Amino acid sequence: MAIPAFKVKLARHRKSAAVARSHLRDFLEDVPGDEAFTGGGQLVLSELVANAVVHARVSPGREIAVRFEMVCDHLRIEVHDASSEKPAIRRATGSGDISGRGLNLVEALSLEWGHSPRLEGIGKIVWALMGPEGGVE
Repeated sequence: MAIPAFKVKLARHRKSAAVARSHLRDFLEDVPGDEAFTGGGQLVLSELVANAVVHARVSPGREIAVRFEMVCDHLRIEVHDASSEKPAIRRATGSGDISGRGLNLVEALSLEWGHSPRLEGIGKIVWALMGPEGGVE
C-alpha cells in the first residue's frame, strides 16, 4: 500500500519546528518500521525548519511548507521557503558557538541532502533523504 505524501504550510515562527515534528510523527504512524525514521527524522526536520525560520531573508508574512514522502523505503523530508539563498554548511564552529551546527547534523543523519529552486514559486526547497539504517558515515 502506497502512503500518500503529506504537505502543510506553517507560519515562520519559532514554534513551527514543534508543529512540524508533530505532523511527521503522525505521518510516520502509517509507515511500517516507523521507529527507524522517527528520532533522526524529527531532528533533521527541526534543523531544516529552524533554518527556514531564522535564516531565510523574506518579506514578513511569508510562510514555510513542510513535505514528507516515502520513496523506496526512504523518508524524504522537504522544507520550502521563499528565500533563494542557498544553504551552506559552516565547517568551523567553535565549542562556544551556540549556532551553526544544524546542517552538519542534517548531513550526518541523512543519506543525502540538498536544495533546489521551487517550481511553483519563488524560493527554494531544502530536502533530506533518511534511510532506515541511519545517515552516512
